[in-house]
Amino acid sequence: MAPATKYCSECGRATAPDELAQFGDRMVCGYCKQNYAQKLREGVAPVTAVTYAGFWIRFVATVIDGIILAIVQGIIQVAFLGSMIRPSMMRSNPTPEEALSTLAPLMGMIGTVWLITTAIHACYEGFFVGKMGATPGKMALGLKVVRPNGMPVDLPRAFGRYFAKMLSAIILFIGYIMAGFDSEKRALHDMICDTRVVKVR
Repeated sequence: MAPATKYCSECGRATAPDELAQFGDRMVCGYCKQNYAQKLREGVAPVTAVTYAGFWIRFVATVIDGIILAIVQGIIQVAFLGSMIRPSMMRSNPTPEEALSTLAPLMGMIGTVWLITTAIHACYEGFFVGKMGATPGKMALGLKVVRPNGMPVDLPRAFGRYFAKMLSAIILFIGYIMAGFDSEKRALHDMICDTRVVKVR
């Protein structure tokens, strides 16, 4: 793809710069121009200066969220899973029979921990992004997750964005790194869910 390629702020389509119409700081492709102009006339999509959040500030926000989640997860896991650890699991030299008898409960415990962790992360991301526009980590740094037209992200899309983040992570975090090279600082999960992370202060 040519270095001069730009992206439509409405649909995200890669487009040559001379084929984009400029509305303030937004670049809109020919397919979206008419609809976007109508939104401007209706006052739905005001032309405002937008500063997209880059990779490093988003990384710091993720670290803050990670610390909060680690504390919450630790409390919940100790409260709910502590009783599942039997004394026989703690022996340093269990017999083969004891090892086999503890394998199934151990696997069940690992599965339970994974389910609880996933639920906590999904609810954290979904609630804060869907209801408040940003997680606490992003709020602390003055960031917000929005749609391409600046409108808030609804709750279903916020939950979907969390699961799209899993895809960004399992491909060696390349999905996150993509934010450093995209013109609108979009990570892979932003492209999938059609969201942007912007600075609000």
